[in-house]
Amino acid sequence: MAAPRVDRWLRWGVKPLVFLLCLLPLAKVAAGIAGVGGIRLGADPVEEILETFGKWTLNFLLVTLCVTPLRQLTGFNDLVRFRRMLGLFAFTYACLHFATYLVLDRGLEWNAIVVDLAKRPYITIGFTALVLLFPLALTSTRGMMRRLGKRWQKLHRLVYVIAILGVWHFYWQVKLDVREPLIYAAILAVLLGYRFWRYRQRASKAAAAQGATATAESGRAG
Repeated sequence: MAAPRVDRWLRWGVKPLVFLLCLLPLAKVAAGIAGVGGIRLGADPVEEILETFGKWTLNFLLVTLCVTPLRQLTGFNDLVRFRRMLGLFAFTYACLHFATYLVLDRGLEWNAIVVDLAKRPYITIGFTALVLLFPLALTSTRGMMRRLGKRWQKLHRLVYVIAILGVWHFYWQVKLDVREPLIYAAILAVLLGYRFWRYRQRASKAAAAQGATATAESGRAG
């Protein structure tokens, strides 16, 4: 009976709470635009909105990448239930970040936008990351997981490339103080390094098992 209780606790307690917490950055921006609650967006509101949505895109990408290591290290497998939601929030905030750039920053001046995409590398990199996020968002359902099978996991490994591009976009965008993007880069390096270490561990165990099997078969044949 413990498993059903945990399932209800996650579904009706924790997941809705996490969902609401994920909406807080958007709510803060909306309150700042409306001028309610004493929230202000600073001297340059458009830049503040761009920065807020951009940083939270990276935050959600990194938190999504934390799910697997935390699940493996703690043994709390139910953490995986949050991964899809967190990934979709990363996609949502990335879309909001790009929409802010298109509408508020560039005023839908398509010639200027095309020039930016072609000649400003950090925008090109950010746009590439957004484009790569689309197939992950579209195939995030259980139905698509069943339909794609092993191809689903291969496709969703694009999240590593997307996270690297996102941090790179942030680093190139910053003109002077690069400490914050370097912190993001360090966290991402740890998360990717952990995955590489696990991969090497699995490869070593598989090679050892294969060697033991070959030795046993050789012994029987002898």
